[in-house]
Amino acid sequence: MVRFISLGSGSSGNAYYLESADTALLIDMGIGIRTCKKYFRDYGLNFGMVRALLVTHYHTDHVKAVGALSQQFHFTVYSSQLIHEGMDRNFMMSKKVPQELRYRVTHHESFQVGGFTITPFPVPHDTSENNGYFITHGDIRFCLITDAGHITSEMLPYIREANYLVIEANYDKELLATGPYPPYLQKRISGGNGHLCNDITADTLSKNLSADAKQVWLCHLSEENNRPNIAKETITKALKEAGYGVEETLHVETLRRKEPSGFYLLN
Repeated sequence: MVRFISLGSGSSGNAYYLESADTALLIDMGIGIRTCKKYFRDYGLNFGMVRALLVTHYHTDHVKAVGALSQQFHFTVYSSQLIHEGMDRNFMMSKKVPQELRYRVTHHESFQVGGFTITPFPVPHDTSENNGYFITHGDIRFCLITDAGHITSEMLPYIREANYLVIEANYDKELLATGPYPPYLQKRISGGNGHLCNDITADTLSKNLSADAKQVWLCHLSEENNRPNIAKETITKALKEAGYGVEETLHVETLRRKEPSGFYLLN
Protein backbone atom coordinates (compact mmCIF):
# COMPACT_ATOMS: atom_id res chain seq x y z
CA MET A 1 0.00 0.00 0.00
CA VAL A 2 1.14 3.55 -0.79
CA ARG A 3 0.00 6.77 0.84
CA PHE A 4 -0.33 10.05 -1.05
CA ILE A 5 -0.82 13.57 0.25
CA SER A 6 -0.75 16.93 -1.46
CA LEU A 7 0.86 19.54 0.79
CA GLY A 8 -0.16 22.43 -1.48
CA SER A 9 -1.25 22.79 -5.08
CA GLY A 10 -1.34 26.21 -6.70
CA SER A 11 0.63 29.36 -7.39
CA SER A 12 1.24 29.82 -3.64
CA GLY A 13 3.27 26.63 -3.55
CA ASN A 14 3.21 23.05 -4.84
CA ALA A 15 4.41 19.95 -3.00
CA TYR A 16 3.38 16.29 -3.13
CA TYR A 17 4.37 13.28 -1.03
CA LEU A 18 4.25 9.52 -1.75
CA GLU A 19 5.11 6.92 0.87
CA SER A 20 5.47 3.15 0.89
CA ALA A 21 6.33 1.04 3.92
CA ASP A 22 9.98 2.06 3.90
CA THR A 23 10.51 4.81 1.32
CA ALA A 24 9.03 8.26 0.72
CA LEU A 25 9.25 10.56 -2.29
CA LEU A 26 8.66 14.28 -2.50
CA ILE A 27 7.61 15.87 -5.79
CA ASP A 28 8.42 19.59 -5.78
CA MET A 29 8.75 21.78 -2.70
CA GLY A 30 7.37 25.21 -3.46
CA ILE A 31 6.07 25.88 0.04
CA GLY A 32 8.32 27.44 2.67
CA ILE A 33 10.54 25.16 4.72
CA ARG A 34 8.85 26.15 8.00
CA THR A 35 5.44 25.34 6.54
CA CYS A 36 6.81 22.07 5.21
CA LYS A 37 8.12 21.09 8.65
CA LYS A 38 4.80 22.00 10.25
CA TYR A 39 2.89 19.80 7.81
CA PHE A 40 5.31 16.92 8.43
CA ARG A 41 4.66 17.24 12.18
CA ASP A 42 0.91 17.61 11.76
CA TYR A 43 0.60 14.50 9.59
CA GLY A 44 3.25 12.36 11.25
CA LEU A 45 5.55 12.33 8.23
CA ASN A 46 9.20 11.41 8.62
CA PHE A 47 11.95 13.31 6.80
CA GLY A 48 14.19 10.29 7.41
CA MET A 49 12.08 8.19 5.04
CA VAL A 50 12.48 10.56 2.09
CA ARG A 51 14.86 9.03 -0.45
CA ALA A 52 14.28 11.42 -3.35
CA LEU A 53 12.98 14.89 -4.09
CA LEU A 54 11.73 15.01 -7.68
CA VAL A 55 11.46 18.41 -9.36
CA THR A 56 9.07 19.18 -12.23
CA HIS A 57 10.53 22.60 -13.16
CA TYR A 58 12.32 25.57 -11.64
CA HIS A 59 9.53 28.13 -11.12
CA THR A 60 9.55 29.36 -7.53
CA ASP A 61 6.14 27.93 -6.62
CA HIS A 62 7.66 24.49 -7.22
CA VAL A 63 11.21 24.86 -5.85
CA LYS A 64 11.21 27.49 -3.10
CA ALA A 65 12.48 25.14 -0.38
CA VAL A 66 14.18 22.47 -2.52
CA GLY A 67 17.72 23.69 -1.79
CA ALA A 68 17.07 24.25 1.91
CA LEU A 69 15.61 20.76 2.39
CA SER A 70 18.37 19.18 0.36
CA GLN A 71 21.05 20.87 2.45
CA GLN A 72 19.45 20.20 5.82
CA PHE A 73 18.30 16.61 5.28
CA HIS A 74 20.75 15.55 2.55
CA PHE A 75 17.96 14.74 0.09
CA THR A 76 19.06 13.75 -3.38
CA VAL A 77 17.28 16.03 -5.86
CA TYR A 78 16.23 14.37 -9.11
CA SER A 79 15.62 16.41 -12.25
CA SER A 80 17.01 17.01 -15.72
CA GLN A 81 20.17 19.03 -16.31
CA LEU A 82 18.31 22.07 -17.67
CA ILE A 83 16.12 22.20 -14.57
CA HIS A 84 19.10 21.95 -12.23
CA GLU A 85 20.62 24.87 -14.14
CA GLY A 86 17.33 26.78 -13.86
CA MET A 87 17.29 26.29 -10.10
CA ASP A 88 20.80 27.72 -9.94
CA ARG A 89 19.55 30.85 -11.75
CA ASN A 90 16.41 31.25 -9.63
CA PHE A 91 17.27 34.05 -7.17
CA MET A 92 14.12 33.31 -5.14
CA MET A 93 15.63 29.94 -4.25
CA SER A 94 18.22 31.34 -1.85
CA LYS A 95 19.76 27.99 -0.88
CA LYS A 96 20.98 25.81 -3.72
CA VAL A 97 21.18 22.05 -4.11
CA PRO A 98 24.71 20.79 -3.35
CA GLN A 99 26.42 19.36 -6.43
CA GLU A 100 26.89 15.97 -4.79
CA LEU A 101 23.13 15.70 -4.17
CA ARG A 102 22.08 16.37 -7.78
CA TYR A 103 20.84 13.43 -9.81
CA ARG A 104 20.27 14.14 -13.49
CA VAL A 105 17.37 12.27 -15.08
CA THR A 106 16.70 11.56 -18.75
CA HIS A 107 13.22 11.61 -20.25
CA HIS A 108 11.61 8.18 -20.69
CA GLU A 109 14.50 6.45 -18.86
CA SER A 110 13.32 4.77 -15.65
CA PHE A 111 15.24 4.66 -12.38
CA GLN A 112 14.65 3.00 -9.04
CA VAL A 113 14.23 4.57 -5.58
CA GLY A 114 13.38 1.93 -2.99
CA GLY A 115 10.34 0.05 -4.29
CA PHE A 116 9.37 2.91 -6.61
CA THR A 117 10.17 2.86 -10.33
CA ILE A 118 10.17 6.41 -11.68
CA THR A 119 9.99 7.52 -15.30
CA PRO A 120 10.29 11.23 -16.16
CA PHE A 121 8.77 12.60 -19.36
CA PRO A 122 8.60 16.05 -20.98
CA VAL A 123 5.70 18.45 -20.35
CA PRO A 124 5.42 21.75 -22.28
CA HIS A 125 5.66 24.93 -20.20
CA ASP A 126 7.38 28.32 -20.44
CA THR A 127 10.61 27.06 -18.91
CA SER A 128 13.62 25.50 -20.60
CA GLU A 129 12.25 22.12 -19.49
CA ASN A 130 9.44 20.64 -17.38
CA ASN A 131 9.01 17.06 -16.18
CA GLY A 132 6.01 14.90 -15.59
CA TYR A 133 6.57 11.76 -13.51
CA PHE A 134 5.15 8.26 -13.92
CA ILE A 135 5.74 6.23 -10.76
CA THR A 136 4.96 2.58 -10.18
CA HIS A 137 4.98 0.48 -7.03
CA GLY A 138 3.61 -3.02 -7.48
CA ASP A 139 0.23 -2.64 -9.19
CA ILE A 140 0.04 1.08 -8.40
CA ARG A 141 0.59 3.30 -11.43
CA PHE A 142 0.76 6.94 -10.37
CA CYS A 143 1.26 9.86 -12.75
CA LEU A 144 1.70 13.57 -12.07
CA ILE A 145 1.37 16.29 -14.72
CA THR A 146 1.40 19.96 -13.77
CA ASP A 147 2.04 23.31 -15.51
CA ALA A 148 1.31 21.92 -18.96
CA GLY A 149 0.64 24.30 -21.84
CA HIS A 150 -0.93 21.57 -23.94
CA ILE A 151 -1.21 17.80 -24.22
CA THR A 152 1.48 16.11 -26.29
CA SER A 153 1.83 12.65 -27.81
CA GLU A 154 4.65 11.96 -25.33
CA MET A 155 2.32 12.55 -22.37
CA LEU A 156 -0.58 10.39 -23.56
CA PRO A 157 0.96 6.93 -22.94
CA TYR A 158 1.47 7.76 -19.28
CA ILE A 159 -2.06 9.15 -18.89
CA ARG A 160 -3.45 6.00 -20.51
CA GLU A 161 -1.45 3.73 -18.22
CA ALA A 162 -2.08 5.46 -14.86
CA ASN A 163 -4.65 4.22 -12.38
CA TYR A 164 -3.92 7.20 -10.13
CA LEU A 165 -3.49 10.53 -11.89
CA VAL A 166 -2.68 14.06 -10.70
CA ILE A 167 -3.29 16.44 -13.61
CA GLU A 168 -3.59 20.18 -13.98
CA ALA A 169 -6.91 21.95 -14.43
CA ASN A 170 -5.65 25.49 -13.99
CA TYR A 171 -8.33 27.76 -15.43
CA ASP A 172 -11.84 28.08 -16.77
CA LYS A 173 -11.85 29.79 -20.18
CA GLU A 174 -14.74 32.15 -19.38
CA LEU A 175 -13.38 33.13 -15.97
CA LEU A 176 -9.97 33.86 -17.47
CA ALA A 177 -11.44 35.96 -20.29
CA THR A 178 -13.63 38.03 -17.94
CA GLY A 179 -11.29 38.11 -14.94
CA PRO A 180 -8.74 40.62 -13.64
CA TYR A 181 -5.71 39.46 -15.62
CA PRO A 182 -4.42 41.81 -18.36
CA PRO A 183 -4.37 40.53 -21.98
CA TYR A 184 -0.66 39.67 -22.00
CA LEU A 185 -1.04 37.47 -18.91
CA GLN A 186 -4.18 35.82 -20.28
CA LYS A 187 -2.21 35.03 -23.42
CA ARG A 188 0.67 33.58 -21.42
CA ILE A 189 -1.66 31.30 -19.42
CA SER A 190 -3.77 30.09 -22.34
CA GLY A 191 -0.87 29.78 -24.79
CA GLY A 192 0.70 26.48 -25.75
CA ASN A 193 3.36 26.81 -23.05
CA GLY A 194 1.15 28.06 -20.23
CA HIS A 195 -1.41 26.01 -18.33
CA LEU A 196 -4.19 23.50 -18.99
CA CYS A 197 -7.79 24.67 -18.91
CA ASN A 198 -10.67 22.60 -17.55
CA ASP A 199 -12.02 21.84 -21.03
CA ILE A 200 -8.75 20.47 -22.41
CA THR A 201 -8.19 18.34 -19.32
CA ALA A 202 -11.76 17.03 -19.54
CA ASP A 203 -11.44 16.19 -23.23
CA THR A 204 -8.07 14.51 -22.76
CA LEU A 205 -9.25 12.33 -19.89
CA SER A 206 -12.54 11.37 -21.53
CA LYS A 207 -10.59 10.01 -24.52
CA ASN A 208 -7.50 8.57 -22.84
CA LEU A 209 -8.02 7.69 -19.18
CA SER A 210 -7.40 4.05 -18.33
CA ALA A 211 -10.49 1.89 -17.94
CA ASP A 212 -9.19 0.76 -14.54
CA ALA A 213 -8.37 4.26 -13.28
CA LYS A 214 -9.35 4.69 -9.65
CA GLN A 215 -8.63 8.32 -8.83
CA VAL A 216 -8.07 11.62 -10.61
CA TRP A 217 -6.86 14.64 -8.65
CA LEU A 218 -7.12 18.05 -10.32
CA CYS A 219 -4.15 20.20 -9.36
CA HIS A 220 -2.82 23.75 -9.64
CA LEU A 221 -6.25 25.43 -9.84
CA SER A 222 -6.04 29.20 -10.29
CA GLU A 223 -7.52 31.21 -7.45
CA GLU A 224 -8.64 33.99 -9.81
CA ASN A 225 -9.55 32.05 -12.95
CA ASN A 226 -11.11 28.83 -11.70
CA ARG A 227 -13.36 27.39 -9.03
CA PRO A 228 -13.08 23.88 -7.55
CA ASN A 229 -16.73 23.11 -8.28
CA ILE A 230 -16.45 24.28 -11.89
CA ALA A 231 -13.28 22.25 -12.51
CA LYS A 232 -14.71 19.10 -10.94
CA GLU A 233 -18.07 19.41 -12.71
CA THR A 234 -16.42 19.97 -16.10
CA ILE A 235 -14.18 16.92 -15.83
CA THR A 236 -16.83 14.72 -14.18
CA LYS A 237 -19.40 15.51 -16.87
CA ALA A 238 -17.00 14.59 -19.67
CA LEU A 239 -15.98 11.35 -17.98
CA LYS A 240 -19.58 10.30 -17.32
CA GLU A 241 -20.51 10.99 -20.94
CA ALA A 242 -17.56 8.82 -22.01
CA GLY A 243 -18.88 5.93 -19.92
CA TYR A 244 -16.58 6.04 -16.90
CA GLY A 245 -18.05 4.97 -13.56
CA VAL A 246 -17.52 8.29 -11.81
CA GLU A 247 -18.36 8.09 -8.09
CA GLU A 248 -18.57 4.29 -8.41
CA THR A 249 -15.17 2.96 -9.50
CA LEU A 250 -13.55 6.30 -10.35
CA HIS A 251 -13.25 9.30 -8.05
CA VAL A 252 -12.47 12.87 -9.11
CA GLU A 253 -11.32 15.48 -6.58
CA THR A 254 -9.70 18.90 -6.62
CA LEU A 255 -6.59 19.48 -4.52
CA ARG A 256 -6.52 22.38 -2.10
CA ARG A 257 -4.35 25.30 -3.05
CA LYS A 258 -2.94 26.38 0.31
CA GLU A 259 -3.29 23.46 2.68
CA PRO A 260 -2.77 19.70 2.74
CA SER A 261 -5.32 17.37 1.23
CA GLY A 262 -5.18 14.71 3.90
CA PHE A 263 -4.05 11.17 3.14
CA TYR A 264 -5.19 8.97 0.28
CA LEU A 265 -4.47 5.25 0.33
CA LEU A 266 -3.41 3.76 -3.00
CA ASN A 267 -3.73 0.01 -3.50
